[in-house]
Amino acid sequence: MVQCEMCGAETASPKKIKVEGAELDVCDNCADFGTEVKTQQSSSTSTKYSTSSSSGKSSGSTSTGGSRSSGGSRSRPSDMFDDMDEIAQDYDDRIRNARESTGLSQEDLAKELNEKASLIRKLERGDMLPSDSVQNKLEKKLEISLSTGSAGADDEEWSGGSSTGGTTLGDVVKRKD
Repeated sequence: MVQCEMCGAETASPKKIKVEGAELDVCDNCADFGTEVKTQQSSSTSTKYSTSSSSGKSSGSTSTGGSRSSGGSRSRPSDMFDDMDEIAQDYDDRIRNARESTGLSQEDLAKELNEKASLIRKLERGDMLPSDSVQNKLEKKLEISLSTGSAGADDEEWSGGSSTGGTTLGDVVKRKD
């Protein structure tokens, strides 16, 4: 039995469909969400796109394309986003609480930061994320941190809800029926 890459259901005869450029093996119920792809028979069952980092680790020893890994390392290559800090989910509360504790109004804070008061209102409501420059100004003025730290640490802790241990699209996306 094969697992549907969209909803995670077990299926004996998956169909290969294309959804917004990605080819997926799906069950009959999910086949309506894309266009069916006619494929030629080949000796390899691997797909062009990988959606989970664990599949790259497990097939590293059997892979013939060794140009991607260097020195037999099984960790994924780092990219520029590994070094970037994420904005905290409660950034709006942090800004509002810090502003109120200093006794500043939204208009006063905006003047001191050389920004518009409407920007401060939108940030405190959570309607928009601060740009890097505004984030730096807020952190300096209010002596707070709006960052959660490195995003790379969160990737290691999260595991998909699939019974096979691999993450499917169904683990991540909510379906609207």
